[in-house]
Amino acid sequence: MTDAQPPVPGARLLVVDDDVALLRALERTFRQAGYDVTAVANGEQALALMRERVPTLVISDLMMPGMDGIELLREARALDPPPEVLLITGNASVERAVEAMRLGAFDFVEKPIQRDRLLMLVQRALERRVLTRENAQLRERLADREGIERLVGVSAPIVELRRLIEQIASADVPVLVSGESGTGKEVVADLLHAQSPRRSGPLIKISCAAIPETLLERELFGYERGAFSGAAATKRGRFELAHGGTLFLDEIGEMAAPMQAKLLRVLQDGMVQRLGGTKDIAIDVRLVAATNADLEVAMRDGRFRRDLYHRINVIEVAVPPLRTRLEDLSLLVAHFLHLHQGLRTNALEGVSDEALEALAGHDWPGNVRELENTVQRALVTAPGPRLEARDLRFARFASAAPSHAQGHTQGAHEGTFVPAGTPLDAVEDMLISDALRRCQGDKERAAKLLGVSARTLYRRASRTTAAGEQEAVERESGTE
Repeated sequence: MTDAQPPVPGARLLVVDDDVALLRALERTFRQAGYDVTAVANGEQALALMRERVPTLVISDLMMPGMDGIELLREARALDPPPEVLLITGNASVERAVEAMRLGAFDFVEKPIQRDRLLMLVQRALERRVLTRENAQLRERLADREGIERLVGVSAPIVELRRLIEQIASADVPVLVSGESGTGKEVVADLLHAQSPRRSGPLIKISCAAIPETLLERELFGYERGAFSGAAATKRGRFELAHGGTLFLDEIGEMAAPMQAKLLRVLQDGMVQRLGGTKDIAIDVRLVAATNADLEVAMRDGRFRRDLYHRINVIEVAVPPLRTRLEDLSLLVAHFLHLHQGLRTNALEGVSDEALEALAGHDWPGNVRELENTVQRALVTAPGPRLEARDLRFARFASAAPSHAQGHTQGAHEGTFVPAGTPLDAVEDMLISDALRRCQGDKERAAKLLGVSARTLYRRASRTTAAGEQEAVERESGTE
């Protein structure tokens, strides 16, 4: 065993014993066997070192003044990940050593120490550590596999998307997820985080469109107490909260120009400064941004900074729209029927061919999110036992469904009818009103249904409301 090498690459041993002569002998033994070893003479010092950097294996005397081996064992097992612990004991304390094993110690070795037995136990402890880590990694891979199944489908675009996510998840670089509203960009962000080395860290999300510019700055960067009226306490921003993990910025194309400049500085420096503060705070964050806007057009129009674009777009992931992978439609419908089956007291037995044909004939401007909403509505209203074409309710947008589906889906396409020659502004108002009605006035949901940002909907809805009020005034005054 004199030439034994540590079976775990990078394994680190921490030896603790108040007997200085024995401590130095153990240190020599492990160094000669090829181990990276640190030796300290008391439990308190060992605990301080463990909290700075968790060792692979702790070899500790059981009986020590101050913090003894049992107490050190408890502290070690509370670390994440916990190291293996091997205890050294005299004949008089074997019972305590057995107790320590019940608390999680790997084993114990009695004094006088036999060198070969000690090295054998160390090797076995490290081998168990390898198995423990392999099992944890296997569970993580299984969890990742379950997560990747959220991207339902067998079409070429979705298979390629899953392959790309698996390929780039471990690359610690910014990712830009592009795609139409409702395609599943947030799911892609979830999977990129879940399969990355940062999976044990936080995943923090924020929508750049749903929050006004002044509030967005506070949310991203945080603020110090007294930074502004109402700042009663210091608040950490999303960048700080995401430290060691992933920050997901949704709808980044809606971010105002001044905020773009501030975001660029943070990404360049790796530092954030809270509002009202003077101290730079180092951040370790992987950025995943998403957009349903064409950033190339936004850059040409001067609405998006080109230097920021290149910062966030080291790798781009394009999420395909539903209309390009209609072969996945039946799988998606089955998935949503199962996912939301709790909406019914009696489960639907299946989906008719006519219903699937009607679904395939729709152009799906709201993509997978719109399909999920359609299935949910059908689950609530369909009498059963199967989902039929007559049970489907989805809005007819200005671009009508393809004609091959219209012959048998007149009842299915209840929604907004747009007469020929209707002015574009009036069409927009009609669609906004219809979306708000369908979403019970929820502007966030209505924006997603229409495939626009929440900020755009707020602006246009305000215009629609003002026009309606003016029209009512004119009718009442008889000026119409």
